[in-house]
Amino acid sequence: MIGISAQYGLNTCLRLKKFFLKNASEKYVCGRSLFSSNQSLLSSEDLLKNHNICNERSNPVFKRILLKLSGEALAGTRGIGIDSNVLSYAASEIAKAKSLGVEIAIMVGGGNFFRGASALGIPNFDRAQADGVGMLATCMNAMIVQSAIQSIGVESVSLSAIAFSHQLMEPYSRTAAQAHLAAGRVVVLGGGTGMPFCTTDTAAAQRAAEIHADVILKATKVDGIYSRDPLKLKHGEVAERYDKLSYNEVVEKGLGVMDATAMILCREQKIPLMVFNVMQPGAIMKAAMGDATIGTLVTF
Repeated sequence: MIGISAQYGLNTCLRLKKFFLKNASEKYVCGRSLFSSNQSLLSSEDLLKNHNICNERSNPVFKRILLKLSGEALAGTRGIGIDSNVLSYAASEIAKAKSLGVEIAIMVGGGNFFRGASALGIPNFDRAQADGVGMLATCMNAMIVQSAIQSIGVESVSLSAIAFSHQLMEPYSRTAAQAHLAAGRVVVLGGGTGMPFCTTDTAAAQRAAEIHADVILKATKVDGIYSRDPLKLKHGEVAERYDKLSYNEVVEKGLGVMDATAMILCREQKIPLMVFNVMQPGAIMKAAMGDATIGTLVTF
């Protein structure tokens, strides 16, 4: 016979199970699958065991995170546009982290649609105008990412830093973003800072400070910060991987993690940064739990 508290936990898991079966393409509670290895539904006993594990281990170190997701990452191997497999994967990984009770804001880049004036090959193309096009590209990504997250049953909203039709995106404000986060919605941010001459790295740092994020998680194609770009090494060349750095060390070593403005803001506002490989399963969830082994932690 199951005790009252255990029965309550079982009922909670069963309700979550029913919700995820109805709404999600991947079924997770506290980052744990609701299916066994042969894809059959878990038994009540196993489900209760998972619930107890969730209670014991799902206490995230970072309660509110800002995820920096580049347009390049969304493009996958295509190099341009959106890779649907990467998009679905990213949405499911965000859902896993959200199941821990973490509040998640996402700053998206736009490099998969537009990579600045130099990419156009037009002489004397106005930089401010080019940055405006880049902001629109980030809004496209924000709408797409938000829709992908919403489609698997996770409440989400996209906010734009630039003037836009309310039919497409809600205007960004610090209070609106915080209210949505407190209500349990994933907040996807588009438009960068809304100003030219600012990168989305700077926008991520600024928004993290505004919403009082506990950490910035920078999703990349490599598992941390290296002394040299590991994706550009020639045969026989090696690069040192760092487990932990300070912002001052990043600047002194000339490591291209984020632009200088973003790093200075993070250092001044005492916001740690974790750089990790977004394609590593469970990485966002592990980062929220404070598992620094998945990447490189940069502190102030």
